[in-house]
Amino acid sequence: MKSYAQVLFLAIPLAIVPAAFAQHETFTVNPDTSQVAFTLGGSGHHVQGTFHLQSGSIAFDPSAQKISGSVIVSAGSGNSGEPSRDKKMNTDVLDTGHFAEVTFAPSSYQGTIATSGDSTIQVSGIFTLHGTPHDLTVPMQVHIDGANLTAKSHFTVPYVKWGLKDPSIFILKVAKEVDIDLTLSGSLTRGS
Repeated sequence: MKSYAQVLFLAIPLAIVPAAFAQHETFTVNPDTSQVAFTLGGSGHHVQGTFHLQSGSIAFDPSAQKISGSVIVSAGSGNSGEPSRDKKMNTDVLDTGHFAEVTFAPSSYQGTIATSGDSTIQVSGIFTLHGTPHDLTVPMQVHIDGANLTAKSHFTVPYVKWGLKDPSIFILKVAKEVDIDLTLSGSLTRGS
């Protein structure tokens, strides 16, 4: 009959093995190859434009569905191609003098991230706009090709419901929600 010490000695390596094979991965976003595009509907027209992504770093563990990190967008970088409209967006709606950044900090995800190729997941986290945090879940298409990762998402931000000013004036009405098309691309570092 085996002693308690022998059983414990044999059990410890078995308990450690899954942890040793846990893949902790880090996605470092490249701002130069990433894009934050927006579309705002309105009466008779749609406004389209972009924001500049400042930085992003996401750590995740596919074996445990753990995710953390942040994506940071410069709130004052909005460019719709019309300087006077952009100035109004920055001062009256986003108040970029007080709230210079828009951030998303993922906290969990549902689905499976394949080691290569395409995956579709649902990412939940905190979206901070105008200094106020909001729970948000977004669909995300992930493509991994060796050390390169691209993540794409389309989601809607109900900015008026979240307390920002409605920029509609007189007969010029704009939607109270803005559509965001996010493309993050960068490098993937794998480590255990």
